[in-house]
Amino acid sequence: MSKNKTTITSKPGKQELFITREFDAPRELVFKAYTDAEIYAQWLGPNGLETRFEVFEPVSGGKYKFVQKDKDGNEFSFHGVTHEVNFPERIIGTFEFDGLPEAGHVVLETTRFEALPGNRTRITSQSVFQSVSDRDGMVQSGMEHGVVEGYERLDEILETLKK
Repeated sequence: MSKNKTTITSKPGKQELFITREFDAPRELVFKAYTDAEIYAQWLGPNGLETRFEVFEPVSGGKYKFVQKDKDGNEFSFHGVTHEVNFPERIIGTFEFDGLPEAGHVVLETTRFEALPGNRTRITSQSVFQSVSDRDGMVQSGMEHGVVEGYERLDEILETLKK
């Protein structure tokens, strides 16, 4: 378990949530972990899921689609567009789960990468949902578990990449 704590904040009645996490790695390296498909696929989501990118264009105006597969072979896909990639400070884009009964539950995500003393980095992600019920549904889906596990794997990957 990492010494770095993941904080997820979702205030009642608001359409947004914030995820804050610090990493023991330089900002440029943490940013790379979000923009290199090979690295990103290793840490994205909860433990036990295999992630593959079908499309990954981490540039302003790009798009992505990834599929996660569980141990039983069930697949879950997600897609979005990238509005801005501003190395090494910020990524803005959308996120949508393809498995909902109706399309259009789009989330606008802004992830900021802040350099900290000692070659450390703080990321702050703001996710704005189309409704409070969409936000609450995401929180109730167990997303916190997947975020925490993914960031713990990212800690391990960053340690390897720093060497």
